[in-house]
Amino acid sequence: MLLLDYQNVLIQNLLTERFSGSQPVSIDQVVSDFDGVTFHLSTPESKTKILISINVKCFKELVQYGAQEVLEREYGPYIVTPEPGYDFSVQIDLENLPAEQEARDELIMRLALMKRNAMAAPFERAFDEFAKLSEEASRYTSESAPQGVKEGGEVMTIHYREEEAIYIKASHDRVTVIFSTVFREETDRIFGKVFLQEFVDARRRVVTLQNAPQVLFRNDPPLELQGLPGLQAAGNGEMSFITFVLFPRHLTSQRRYENISHIQTFRDYFHYHIKASKAYIHTRMRKRTADFLQVLNRARPENEERERKTASGRTFRVHG
Repeated sequence: MLLLDYQNVLIQNLLTERFSGSQPVSIDQVVSDFDGVTFHLSTPESKTKILISINVKCFKELVQYGAQEVLEREYGPYIVTPEPGYDFSVQIDLENLPAEQEARDELIMRLALMKRNAMAAPFERAFDEFAKLSEEASRYTSESAPQGVKEGGEVMTIHYREEEAIYIKASHDRVTVIFSTVFREETDRIFGKVFLQEFVDARRRVVTLQNAPQVLFRNDPPLELQGLPGLQAAGNGEMSFITFVLFPRHLTSQRRYENISHIQTFRDYFHYHIKASKAYIHTRMRKRTADFLQVLNRARPENEERERKTASGRTFRVHG
């Protein structure tokens, strides 16, 4: 199965070309990404200064969970006042790039990962909160633990799409990530259920996958979301919920970066493969129909008329 790139490939390619020392040119390009995110790459001051701006639907929610701090950590010296109509901007001076090629490549990748880094903030906060709750819980038995430790942290809600959201909750022994997703067609819901069931079956069947996160699929809100404001208003019969349970082995500092990147792209990966599966089945159906038509055409009797003669010399026609 195809794994989607974490970075924006168009930005990566454009910056790679500009960083290569080619003749500077004016840029004014809008680049789209998953989940309605847009970038604007331009050179408003001079051809050697590239301004990169990002617009994210849920940026205000991300800021509440530490996105500004994450972005300052990743892009500190390059941050400028956000371009009008965008949430965050950085400016790169082509005349003041790192000397080493490796450092340039690292900067290109960091810039292409701007969406990933902004969306990573609530996940990083949840991972840090898990570590804190885990340390507190280790001082108590399960019976004597304070209520706050038992219940875990708050549910962080990211409305990253028009009708869909990501819910993240840290506990002392896990981090739960829940995706709400809308299926416009019943067939998509069936494909999705089969697809996610394979996650469950593969985890049981393949030894190397038994350490993978637990995946749950349901059509009604999970217990973690009960009582959450505005949740019921979103329920219209088309909404489903996909739950990932990340255990301590998934939350180590060594695995944090990759796990955050993987889980961010899940929704796009999920719906992409549903559409790809439907397209594949339709292709097979069209091919099978063409094969059946070919068989029918070959089986059609020929209505040729042939002329025969009798012994007396008379002629008559026969139908084959």
